Amino acid sequence: MRTLISPFFLKITTTDSTADSLEGCLDCLLQALAQNNTETSEKIQKSGVLQVFAGLLTPQSSCTAKVANIIAEVARNEFMRNPCVDAGLIPPLVQLLNCKDQEVLLQTGRALGNICYDSHTLQSQLINMGVIPTLVKLLGIHCQNAALTEMCLVAFGNLAELESSKEQFAYTNVAEELVKLFKKQIEHDKKEMIFEVLAPLAENDVIKLQLVEAGLVECLLEIVQKTVDSDKEDDIAELKTASDLMVLLLLGDESMQKLFEGGKGSVFQRVLSWIPSNSHQLQLAGALAIANFARNDGNCIHMVDNGIVQKLMDLLDRHVEDGNVTVQHAALSALRNLAIPVVNKAKMLSAGVAEAVLKFLRSEMPPVQFKLLGTLRMLIDAQAEAAEQLGKNAKLVERLVEWCEAKDHAGVMGESNRLLSALIRHSKSKDVIRTIVQSGGIKHLVTMATSEHVIMQNEALVALALIAALELVTAEKDLENAQLVQILHRLLSDDRSAPEIKYNSMVLICALIGSEPLQKEVQSMAFLEVVSKLRSHENKTVAQQASLTEQRLAVES
Repeated sequence: MRTLISPFFLKITTTDSTADSLEGCLDCLLQALAQNNTETSEKIQKSGVLQVFAGLLTPQSSCTAKVANIIAEVARNEFMRNPCVDAGLIPPLVQLLNCKDQEVLLQTGRALGNICYDSHTLQSQLINMGVIPTLVKLLGIHCQNAALTEMCLVAFGNLAELESSKEQFAYTNVAEELVKLFKKQIEHDKKEMIFEVLAPLAENDVIKLQLVEAGLVECLLEIVQKTVDSDKEDDIAELKTASDLMVLLLLGDESMQKLFEGGKGSVFQRVLSWIPSNSHQLQLAGALAIANFARNDGNCIHMVDNGIVQKLMDLLDRHVEDGNVTVQHAALSALRNLAIPVVNKAKMLSAGVAEAVLKFLRSEMPPVQFKLLGTLRMLIDAQAEAAEQLGKNAKLVERLVEWCEAKDHAGVMGESNRLLSALIRHSKSKDVIRTIVQSGGIKHLVTMATSEHVIMQNEALVALALIAALELVTAEKDLENAQLVQILHRLLSDDRSAPEIKYNSMVLICALIGSEPLQKEVQSMAFLEVVSKLRSHENKTVAQQASLTEQRLAVES
């Protein structure tokens, strides 16, 4: 080994005999690396040979491919990557990506990939040096060369993880090249390699649309059709990957709308057929796809009018007892989105969606609980009759109160509070309020008034004002125990409180003084002084309410 990296090797001349000797030395180095990569790499590092390699990396040199190969081999060792960078090897290697020699291109790609492996800093450097358009061009030119194609795909897979790369990829024809390549593949491993590149790239909305326009969706649907009934491990994996990628493409607004085609599109119709499938994977993908199509009112209205709700309820029915949690979550997500347009709410309630959703009230899975709550909250928005019916359902209200204490699951806790408030706000029903009081829900609404989210604070204060106006005597003790008056004093005194919070707090104070014990609390906390200051508030509505509240407090005192 010592003879391989002797001063003779470092003495580079332009004579033919030296070129032959150099080739021989490079061959010996490659042979030594093949026998013991780590030990040979250490000796190469100590010898200073890496600094010499930078000058050998030229398109004109016959040794270039072997030098790049040696660099690729030594850079397989993590401890050699920084020395390669310090030796200035990256710039000449990047330049070599413009050469036409396929062996040089292959070894150059390997060398760059190994040097920059697992280093976002170095990968970002490559992106800034413009390797992405160059690699995409190489893929198009050398698509018949399996080794070069694989090198490009590995490079894409590594670079695509960086957000900064996606903008550059979007300015190339990478979508067209990848779809073209994908269509030619028969082997599972090759398809899987392309999938691994497509998934991170498809997170970019511009590339999503490019992939749709390049015909990727048709490829994915064909895979689904071929693999859906297979029990082979590779086919099951392909089915999952293809259907997951299909759902990902629908996350882009433009790509989603292009595939929806006013609800008449063949892609949309195929996705609908997945929902009654016997494959849990396709059921999941179908429900998620519907949830993604249901991202604007027009699509939602069309789908509800064309019977999608019944398909989703039938799917949920298949998963009530010991069902697939991911399918439950996806179907509930779709129903929640469909329930957002005002015109859909009554139709969905008439179709029995609330009853279908309530079957999952016993679920112990937080993701399902979260979507269940969101779906019910959307359904009862401005639907007084439905809100009253649900609000009088003691089992539902008790479960909500239980979930209001789910501190380990902030989303479930927040949605439970919001639904509790919504039942009161939309029903304006004394029966609903009594059910909530009996179930111990008042303290949670009071706590909700201190939320860091203004919308939740406001919903809580409006619900509490309705309680005070409609059933103050029933709720009096709970309001007192929850220290509502002290919380209102704090909200009104806090300069950071939003104008609507101050306004609704004063409305609530005026309602609370109808209770003797609560009135005494109000009087003992010098509310007059706090409210008086708000008469000069910059928000006119707040200032006017402050004047009214001050008058009311003065009369009661």
